[in-house]
Formats: sequence, C-alpha cells, structure tokens
Amino acid sequence: MYKVKKVLNHNSVIAVNTDELIEYLVLGKGVGFGMKPTQELVVTPDYRLFSLAESSERGTVKDIVKHVDPVFLEIAEAVLQHAEQNFDKVDHNIVFPMADHLEYAAKRIQNNEQISNPLLNDIKILFYQEYKSAEVVKDLLKERLDLEISEDEIGYVAMHIHSATSQDKLSETLDTAHAVRNCITQIEAMTHKTISVDSLSYNRMMNHIRYMVARIQKQEPLKLDMNDYVATTYPESFNIAAQICHELSKSLGAPTDKLEIGYLAMHIERVKADVLDN
Repeated sequence: MYKVKKVLNHNSVIAVNTDELIEYLVLGKGVGFGMKPTQELVVTPDYRLFSLAESSERGTVKDIVKHVDPVFLEIAEAVLQHAEQNFDKVDHNIVFPMADHLEYAAKRIQNNEQISNPLLNDIKILFYQEYKSAEVVKDLLKERLDLEISEDEIGYVAMHIHSATSQDKLSETLDTAHAVRNCITQIEAMTHKTISVDSLSYNRMMNHIRYMVARIQKQEPLKLDMNDYVATTYPESFNIAAQICHELSKSLGAPTDKLEIGYLAMHIERVKADVLDN
C-alpha cells in the first residue's frame, strides 16, 4: 500500500510504500489532484514509480527531487517515454539528472544566456537516434513553459538519452564524444584539410573512432591485421593514424591495440580522397 507523503503538483507526488518503508516519486497525469498527505494512493499501471533511495552522478535522487521543479521531472519523463519509440530499452531513472539539467537550461534561456555545444555536429552523427528522440523536448518546453530551447541544449539532452539506452554513464558518453572530436581535429591539422561533415566518409570515420574508443576502454582486440598492407599502400595516412592512436592512448589512459592503426588509416585515406575530389 502507498500513502501520500507530499504532493508536488497535479501530476507528481512523493509516496511511501508502507510495506517496504521506502519513499517513491510517483509521476502520472492527475496523480496529485485533490490528494493530501497520509491519504492512501492507488497506484495504477499508468503511473511511473521511482525509488528515492537511488543516487545519480548529480547526487542522490532524494536531493534532486527536493530542489528541482516537478514540471521538469514531468518533461524529462515525457522525453524518455518518447525515446521508447526508437529504443528497445530505456532506463527511466535518468529522469532525475535529465530534469536537473533541463531546469538549469531553462534558467539559462530565461536569463538570455547563450550556451555553445562544441560537440553538437558530432552528437548528431554519433548519436543520431538519440538526438532525434531528444528533439521532442523543444515542443514540450514551448508548450509547458513557453521557452525556446536551442539545438546546442538539445544535444546535451541527447547525451542523457544515450545514457538511458546504454550502460554508459553520462560522463563516459561525453568523454567518448570529446575523444572523437579531438581525433577529428588532429586529423584535420595533420592533413591540412577541412573535412566536410556532410560526407559519407566523415560519417563512417566518426563512427569508426567512436567504436575504436570503446574498444580501447574495454581492451577488446581486433583480429584482422591490415597494418603491413596499409603502411605500404598509404604510408602518410598510416603515420597519421599511428600518431592519433598514440595520443588517444595517452588521453584515455589505456593502451591501443596496434591493429587499430591500419583500420583508422583506411578511414583517413577515404576522407583525404573525398576532400581532393571536392
């Protein structure tokens, strides 16, 4: 049985499971309407329950619920429900750090503070489905709070969705995006060429580096050795790839399988060819 401890608004309450003696956040349309503390709450399948005993990267769930306006919990949950249309599994506990982020984003918008997301273009490519799912937040914020959210902010919401649909923490997801961006920047500097983000080869290289970073972090080896062939056929791209892998190892604090060099060099060669063709 659940009893209401605190009504947050018409659509959210804090309730206590009297059998477990655990507090829960209960989200659902009209769940708090007309309710009062100590009143019994009938939990229906339409409601979403979250234990307040959990913790997140931004602190304990209980602390987040204390200071976050419940409207942002509702919006964050609506975003995650929308994400279920594109992903098989969504961890709704991400609702708390996402709501916390959305509240700060709303304050920035209200204060006319411009935020820049240097990873935006990379996020759109690396986490395409996550970004498409995150776009719903634009309509939700406009409808509920009459706020216009930028693409830069939507990019960060997409990172929360990625955390909700994978085993990666938000900090790990951002680390991956930063590592990929650094690799691309280094490749452009070493080749003295600006790579078109609209090209297919750029897209393929971005995703290759993303999974290469994951392999380095998990220490997963490659099986096919292409190094001799690539080093002979494309020596310049091979040398660039070797330097990139070396720098990546230092930044990630983990050794890179030397077989990664040949694969990365192939992508660098394709990108160079695209630039020359254009």
